[in-house]
Amino acid sequence: MMADKLKSVRCLIVIPCLNEAKHIEGVIANLEKALVDLDADIIVADGGSKDGTQAIVSNIVARNPKVHLIDNPAKIQSAAVNLAVAQFGDGYDYMIRIDAHGTYPQDYCQTLVMEALETNADSVVVGMLTVGFGTFQKATALAQNSKLGNGGSRHRVGAKSHWTDHGHHALVRISAFKAINGYDETFRHNEDAEFDYRLNKAGFRVWMTAETSMTYYPRSSPLPLFRQYFGYGRGRAKNFLKHNSRPSLRQLIPLAVAPVTLFALLGLISWLAVVPFVVWAFACIAYGAWLTFGAQKPLGLLASVSAMIMHFAWSAGFWRELLDVRGRKSRSIGPRQEVTS
Repeated sequence: MMADKLKSVRCLIVIPCLNEAKHIEGVIANLEKALVDLDADIIVADGGSKDGTQAIVSNIVARNPKVHLIDNPAKIQSAAVNLAVAQFGDGYDYMIRIDAHGTYPQDYCQTLVMEALETNADSVVVGMLTVGFGTFQKATALAQNSKLGNGGSRHRVGAKSHWTDHGHHALVRISAFKAINGYDETFRHNEDAEFDYRLNKAGFRVWMTAETSMTYYPRSSPLPLFRQYFGYGRGRAKNFLKHNSRPSLRQLIPLAVAPVTLFALLGLISWLAVVPFVVWAFACIAYGAWLTFGAQKPLGLLASVSAMIMHFAWSAGFWRELLDVRGRKSRSIGPRQEVTS
């Protein structure tokens, strides 16, 4: 019965990638059963890899006609998915987005489709478990899996299945994707949150499933982590400016971190200026200490450092975008890849 339901739909699996030679072959191999069960095709949208990724995928394409490689000149993920749907989306029911730098259960795509069919959802999103290997990456994973790092986000592993406004993108009905014209390619980060905002406004429904999840590997050193969260902050501010969508309570608290840090520089004039910064830093370190000694997580204190980097970078990115009046005036929305047929 399950196999019959799965065979009743067609899926387009899209993998945006850039320099993923270490992972891309394994990611595609893990999807081989989904190709059969779902009558699916894989589109690898490469943003100009220089590490041999294209050669690896080309070899796979030569052996498997259900795998296709396309160029993504814009390089960013939003453009990659739009391009894949525009060129290949006709005749498919669902698009499944796969991160080349993540790990997925072998029945991941099948579970997503079953959830979509059983709930009649227009989009199915999943929880995300963060895993690290090196010391800093492990500490960052610990922070991102905790309330200190994710603010109690409901699209982390452990949440029950429920209707939601946003989650980690996994599956979307192609007709719904086309109806809102896909991702906004002016967003280099947070394109998923902006997409979900428009999806909900258009009357489509998003289902957060607890039946499957993905594993994500965070940045392994402080500077890339800072850059990542700085971008996230800018993306969230762009969403606010575009839709007047206010940050949630869990986002408002870290939003104050950059101003509080700058305000602390006035401590040379008055010690009171340092108090808000000290309160924030103490709260992070105290939580890290609890992780270390209370929850028996040895890297808890280092996780608090990772969390502080994330908080500050996200806040700095948000304010950078919000205050960039000249940049917004000089930028105009360029031509976008149409995803309507």
